[in-house]
Order: sequence, then C-alpha cells, then structure tokens
Amino acid sequence: FQSQDERYAFIAEWYDPSASLFRRYELLYYPKDSSIEMYDVKNRRTFLRRTKYESLHLEDLYVGSKVTVFSRHLTIVDYGNLYTSRKLGSRKERTLALIKPDGMRKIGELFDIIINAGLTITKAKMMLLSRKEAADFYADHRAKPYFHELLQLIMSGPILAMELLGDDAVSKWRAIVGPANPTTTESDTLDSISESFGHYGLRDAAHGPDSVASAAKELELFFPSSGGRGPVSSAKFTNCTCCIIKPHAVNEGLAGKIIKAILKEGFEISALQMFNMERTNVEEFYEIYKGVVPEYLEMVSELCSGPCIAMEIRQFDPSKVFRDFCGPSDPALARHLRPGTLRAVFGKDKIQNAVHCTDLPEDGLLEVR
Repeated sequence: FQSQDERYAFIAEWYDPSASLFRRYELLYYPKDSSIEMYDVKNRRTFLRRTKYESLHLEDLYVGSKVTVFSRHLTIVDYGNLYTSRKLGSRKERTLALIKPDGMRKIGELFDIIINAGLTITKAKMMLLSRKEAADFYADHRAKPYFHELLQLIMSGPILAMELLGDDAVSKWRAIVGPANPTTTESDTLDSISESFGHYGLRDAAHGPDSVASAAKELELFFPSSGGRGPVSSAKFTNCTCCIIKPHAVNEGLAGKIIKAILKEGFEISALQMFNMERTNVEEFYEIYKGVVPEYLEMVSELCSGPCIAMEIRQFDPSKVFRDFCGPSDPALARHLRPGTLRAVFGKDKIQNAVHCTDLPEDGLLEVR
C-alpha cells in the first residue's frame, strides 16, 4: 500500500566537493509520514530507500530552496513531475521587499511582520545605491517633478533589499506595505508599514512591486541572476565586529527578535546579508576552534545547515562590548550568569546557541570581510 501514498517529486542537486561536480537526484517526499526517498539520476539507481525524515517539511520544498538531508546540502532545482508542479508551483511567487532609509531603524519589526505573514525571506542584503542604480529603480518616475527628491531619499542611507517567497507573495507584501499616500479612511483601517513606520507620501518606509512581472524585473536590479554583484554592501569595515544569526534561529523565525534586541541595546547594524555557507568555508571560518572545542564538528554542521544572517555590528559606547551582550557560549550557563544576553534568551544548547560573534577584537574586521 505504501506505493499508493501521495508523493511529491523534486529534482535536487548536491555539490560533491571530492569530485568537484554537481550530482542530481530525484527526491520523493511522502507527506503522510514525512518520509523521503532519493534516486541517483545519472546512475539510475536508488540512493536512499524510503526513510522517515521528520526535520523536512513540505513547505521547505520549492524550486530554489536549500534543504539538508543527512548533512548533504541539496538545492531544489525543479519539480520532478507535472503533478508536483501543478499542486505546489502555481501560487508560490517571489517578490522584492525593499526597506528604505526611513524604515531601517525598524528592520527587526519588519522581519517579524514578514515571517508572521507566512512569507519566507530567501535573500537579504543591506546596500548603498549609486545614483545610476537609484535612477534605474525609479525609471518609471523619470518625468515626474519629484524624481530627484525620490533619488535623494533612497540614496540618503543604507537600504535593505529582500527576496520574499510564498503563496501570493506579491499581493501579500503589497497589502502589508499599504498605499504610499493613504487617505484618512484607508489609514484608519490599515495596519500597514507606511502607517507604523514611515512618514506619509514619498518618505514611505518600504516598497513592494505591484505584479509578478515587476517583481522579477526589480529583483534583477538588486540580486542579478547573471551572477553580477548588484549594488554594493553598506559595510563600513571600521570599529566593527561580526555577528551571525545561526541557521536554527533563522529557521525558528527568531531573526527579527534578535535584531530588535541588538538595536535596543544601542548597537548599530551597519551591514547585513543572508548567506548559505558551504562546509569547506565554515571549516575555515571556525578553524581556531578545531581541536580546542569538543563541539567543533557539530558547530560546523549547524552553521552550514541552512541560511544564516551575517551582520556587521558597530559599537559607539565604549562601556558596551558586543561580545558581552552575546553572553557565554553555553545558553544554560548564560541563563544562570547573564540572563539578559542574546544566548540566554534565544539559545538552546552549545551548538544551537542562536548567534556567533567575534571572540577577539582584532578578528572583527577579518570576519566581516
């Protein structure tokens, strides 16, 4: 009877570092008991017999997602059959969420709003726009009298560009952003970003494209698919330390709360980017812990188990040290000794302790780079 269970098929790629090539698999997912099966496409043979794998959920599986199966990082590149494509692919949309300089002090709240709306943040980067990039973004307004004011506002400081994915993402995010110039009746009923965070009119705090087509076009400006760099990062590389929100915390929807706590404590987040780190890079990044910390291998596995958010943190109050605000690396110890610290509040255990932060002041610049 098992073969009659409903199943979804995906094509997944895994980069095999020892052979320096991508291997393709058909990944079958059975929602009935959260089990998976994998076939090696090239060699036409079973790679993994049907096995229960409860940490993988149907909502994690969509084209473009990155999933971890028994410590292999797979990228879903396509749907494996028409049934899966029709059933799952139709309503999943990508859209651009752009937080303008006016809304940047509230990015923690905005992360929470996005996550609570059931949308997934798949890319995020704080950027500074050049005049040309700003003009390209506002190309449709070129003939308007307020064109130069628009450019000045969006170039007045860092912005945060994000790619959001979800069912009806375009209209969902547009509804959250709300109209640029709400009328009194609208603003009475609107629980939207422009009302909560931005001044009305041009200085609205956020932007969302109005259609799937404009979303694709605008995402291309900020996250070029051709492998281009896109606008420059807002990183300052001075008086800075590095903080990484670990994959488990991103996955649990804690990023917004961690960001809010950091800003509330008086630190500045001068750069931010979402990454998927490869195992070899993580091993290099954690090299100083090798042979010193018994949990080294588990720490490596955690940091490459999914997307993480890396931030450049700057501190201006000499009495406040960011490393102290992160707390002891063991959350149980942190809850006992330093209850208000990030790891005490958001950490679970030594490996899933919510954040990594630079241990030595002189490593701050190195890690941010």
